[in-house]
Amino acid sequence: MALDPESQRLIDLMVAANRPAWNTLSPQGARDLYLALRPAAQGPRPAEVAVVDRTIPGPGGDIPVRLYRPASVPAGGALPCLVYAHGGGWVFGNLDSHDVLCAQLALEAGIAVFAVDYRLAPEARFPGAFDDVVAALQWVAANGPSVGIDPARLAIGGDSAGGNLAAAVSIWARDNDGPKLRLQLLAYPVTDAVARAESYRLFADGYGLNAPTMEWFFDHYTPDRASRGDWRVSPLRAASLAGLPPALVITAGYDPLRDEGRAYAFRLQQEGTLADLVEFGGMLHGFLSSPMLLHGARRGTSLAAAALREALVQRAV
Repeated sequence: MALDPESQRLIDLMVAANRPAWNTLSPQGARDLYLALRPAAQGPRPAEVAVVDRTIPGPGGDIPVRLYRPASVPAGGALPCLVYAHGGGWVFGNLDSHDVLCAQLALEAGIAVFAVDYRLAPEARFPGAFDDVVAALQWVAANGPSVGIDPARLAIGGDSAGGNLAAAVSIWARDNDGPKLRLQLLAYPVTDAVARAESYRLFADGYGLNAPTMEWFFDHYTPDRASRGDWRVSPLRAASLAGLPPALVITAGYDPLRDEGRAYAFRLQQEGTLADLVEFGGMLHGFLSSPMLLHGARRGTSLAAAALREALVQRAV
């Protein structure tokens, strides 16, 4: 498997910049640096998307959310919707860090995207982020028509830590008579906080996200190591993955999380849940949110949008 030349150039740029490793910074320092890097990586938001910021009630106070709709769709029209949780190791990231990705998914799929600014660790440790995404899904299901969302056509998704949250909330919805989801979109998700797969060793350092940073994330979100086996943190360890929504699992070939993403897709299939696994072999962790730097990001976003369109728009039932 060859590293994509654009991924190699990105690695070279990171080395030349000599920026501090995430795990050497304070959580707030990491947040500030991450957001400072985002504009050059993601570029401008597409002009063809209408965006509304608001808050919804949550278990720890109001949750900021951002609603995206194709501007060509009349405001009163009820659209199917993706509830989206951003990546950032449960420690950083927000509505702005994944703004272009969410906008592009809304535009290309012809749907609404409801992005959730869940609480971050270590200020809000597990299960704070999980509880916020559950609350957001419940709010959309109950109040969707008031903001132009069809609650009968919902999907959930996220990348990295957000993919972890999306997978876990899909399990919650199955087990708690939650909204019927038509797709779970899981981009390079964290699925096992207990074991460390072979890809942790292969890509321990030098490929963007590294193994020490993952430990730093886990220590902030789940300092109680006993909690890491909980399916809400490690969905791969859930007792059953049967009866879940169809899944599109996207992995990156040069990513410490590659193998657990593969394992999750394989187990979904083994237990009767339809799952497609698509691996971008030459890409690094987090590639979808860097369309200005990586052609693979644009291809991956279009693939995800096509899956969302097929599941939410083109299927009659």
